[in-house]
Amino acid sequence: MRRLLNTLYVTSQGAYLAKDGETVSVRLERETKLRVPVHTLDGIVCFGIVGCSPQLMGLCCERGVTVSFLSEHGRYFGRVQGSVSGNVLLRREQYRRADDEEHAADIARAVVIGKIANSRSVLMRAAREHASEDCTQALSRAASHLAGLLSNLKKPAPLDTVRGWEGDAAHVYFGVFNCLIVAQNEDFMFTRRSRRPPLDSINALLSFLYSLLLHDVVSACESCGLDPAVGYLHKDRPGRLGLALDLMEELRPILADRVALSLVNRQQVRAKGFIAGEGGAITMDESTRREVLLAYQSRKQDELQHPFLNEKLPVGLLPHVQSQLLARSLRGDLDAYPAFHWR
Repeated sequence: MRRLLNTLYVTSQGAYLAKDGETVSVRLERETKLRVPVHTLDGIVCFGIVGCSPQLMGLCCERGVTVSFLSEHGRYFGRVQGSVSGNVLLRREQYRRADDEEHAADIARAVVIGKIANSRSVLMRAAREHASEDCTQALSRAASHLAGLLSNLKKPAPLDTVRGWEGDAAHVYFGVFNCLIVAQNEDFMFTRRSRRPPLDSINALLSFLYSLLLHDVVSACESCGLDPAVGYLHKDRPGRLGLALDLMEELRPILADRVALSLVNRQQVRAKGFIAGEGGAITMDESTRREVLLAYQSRKQDELQHPFLNEKLPVGLLPHVQSQLLARSLRGDLDAYPAFHWR
């Protein structure tokens, strides 16, 4: 089993991480603020202006602790990791499937089915509980459209067709996303998805959470011996973590979107915590980032029933479980990759 609360998030600007024996020492203005034994960690995530000593990076590489670097608002820059010990035969099969469009389409189709099914579940739950009749109808229509796409995906289809349906589903889902925001509507109004940079508060919140999820999925892929850069739904591109982005798709609605919506609707984050920078980019202040990180870690501790394994497990284990299931399908232990369907 993987540890869940094993990621150290460093958000204080100007912080410096150093090796102190077998511990990670976090220093700010020459004062040690925190010490964490390295053996308790699986990852370290640094936001913004955070330094890290070469000695600590070396220790983390030896202990299998991934150090990731992101911008203040969560844009992923890169990571430091030790040597990869994944099964070379597994990776060779992963690459062969990626080069075979028919096999790639099958895996991509499973991923898109998971994404659309989970997005539809989010919309249907909101439709049942929404106080506005207009939003209830809009959410119901969107859920019905997604159901039609799921029906299309029951049969094999060319890879480009699968990608087209995925794009259509995203357009429909985000087209009614504003109806999911039932508090602080004026401060967190959603009009469209903007990423690099996020141009409003809700997009900044989503992008930040997606970056956290990406870190977890990349670590999960590597722990299972998979190459996070070679995917099936997402086309190969230098610097793109294609497989990690693939596996993220089915987990975004339940591990990121619902956290963002809960934070806004329960008023755990406020408009004053989001700051406009140069070029219109929106970032979060340090206290807001901490609140988001706490909510994300709390969500990872929730338990749910995995429909394929037919057992309860913490939400935080989903990236690892799905990576393992994909690895098993590539090895031939499973007939096909079983995407996660949230109910």
